[in-house]
Amino acid sequence: MLLRSETGESLTAPVPLEIAASYRARTRGLLGRDSVDGALLLSPASGVHTFGMRIPIDVAYLDRRLTVLAVRTMPPGRLGLPRLRARHVLEAEAGAMAGWGLRAGVRVDVYVEAEVAVERECDGEPEETP
Repeated sequence: MLLRSETGESLTAPVPLEIAASYRARTRGLLGRDSVDGALLLSPASGVHTFGMRIPIDVAYLDRRLTVLAVRTMPPGRLGLPRLRARHVLEAEAGAMAGWGLRAGVRVDVYVEAEVAVERECDGEPEETP
């Protein structure tokens, strides 16, 4: 996942992303996890809860173009109100989204890892070696 400002500028290095597109995967979300490496995209979704969570999480509500509508931090045991225009929800460990520069108006781009390497080469950035 890459984050882009309103002007299209890349805000961070790529962030690992899991996608929960099935009903079962969306229902499970981050339940039972003690930590998260990157983020989890729930699609489609317009709201979340943190009942049964072990950790506080950051929640970003995204519209159909994957533009951030709002970002909230939710402690365990809370019910987040659904957002009317939200079509997707992004979850991460509390504090992670602020560190990435994720805020209202930022666009989230989802890429397969090989596509990110090609984009870096096109932007003149050296490709990282594993």
